[in-house]
Amino acid sequence: MIQEARLTIDLKCLAHNYSLLRSMLKEETDLIAVVKANAYGADSSKIAHELSKLGTSCFAVAYAEEGAVLRKANIKEPILVFYPQMGQLEKLIEHNLEPALYSLEIIKAFISLLKKKKKTTYPVHIKCNTGLNRIGLSYEEFIYFLKEIDTSSLDIKSVYSHLGASENPKPCSFTQKQIDAFELIKATVIELSTKHPKFHLLNSSGIFNYPELQLDAVRTGIALYGFANRSEWDKQLKPIAKLSAPICQIHTLKKGESVGYNQGWEASKDSLIGVIPLGHADGIGRQYGNGIGKVSILGQSASIIGNVCMDMLMIDITSINCEIGTEVILFDQITTAADLADLSNTISYEVLTGLSPRIKRVYI
Repeated sequence: MIQEARLTIDLKCLAHNYSLLRSMLKEETDLIAVVKANAYGADSSKIAHELSKLGTSCFAVAYAEEGAVLRKANIKEPILVFYPQMGQLEKLIEHNLEPALYSLEIIKAFISLLKKKKKTTYPVHIKCNTGLNRIGLSYEEFIYFLKEIDTSSLDIKSVYSHLGASENPKPCSFTQKQIDAFELIKATVIELSTKHPKFHLLNSSGIFNYPELQLDAVRTGIALYGFANRSEWDKQLKPIAKLSAPICQIHTLKKGESVGYNQGWEASKDSLIGVIPLGHADGIGRQYGNGIGKVSILGQSASIIGNVCMDMLMIDITSINCEIGTEVILFDQITTAADLADLSNTISYEVLTGLSPRIKRVYI
């Protein structure tokens, strides 16, 4: 019996994933652990502390505020901020965070701020766009940066880019174009710069698919949490999270009665309906209603019926011998977040990062 909705995080699974990924890398290759989006729905501070114990020497987040949270939790390791915004530049310096500088505008603004604060050799990373076309300097902008901008206030720790289809089967012409573009960037740095930054290109899927391109570092997020975007890779990893909740009420319905908003489900026979304290405000979207989503109760499958509400969802338990307080599992290490994602044509990332902070996190 459980009393409330909870996300149970298995730290042994986290350790397994970290060790597996580390074993795939050369000793000299850095592993940058990505703990953005609250460590993919878990808890960034708790996960970062655990990864630090395991040997992680560098973390990455999306925005400066996420880095500030880690600093307040006494995380001492370098923290790379992938997407710093203009309004966050002061916070970067305040918390000794290392920004990825991805546009000429933000480069100039940050250098100006460093000069104003009389800061020198501040650690930064340079993000280049090689084809994903999300953020990053174009090759022409990168040349301008190297030739025309005074970088004396910067300690350029790394130059990197991001693959847009690293999980696609090889050979992949799109990925090869990105690889070629990054090789040109590396050669240009070596030719034009007196500084010696590290280079990194691979994300989680890339570690599995392109081990020969691990370079000086890799960035891994989703694989730490148990997924790698291909079934044969996923089998090597262990999902760290189980989402479960108790049945909080059971209704007896007669044939023809309905369940939920807009009479989303109608009983075709006398039925038992369980109510679960999770809804779309918790990250279980309306797309899982009306029989699309499945849950597990005492090893048996039950359908989510009617329209998922903001704070509740309903399941058909007519054929299951259960009671109020019985645990209902939405995903775990067996039927995973990726399996739930498949039911609504999305990905494990969205399921995990969409989980509300009001769901209690429990660690084992």
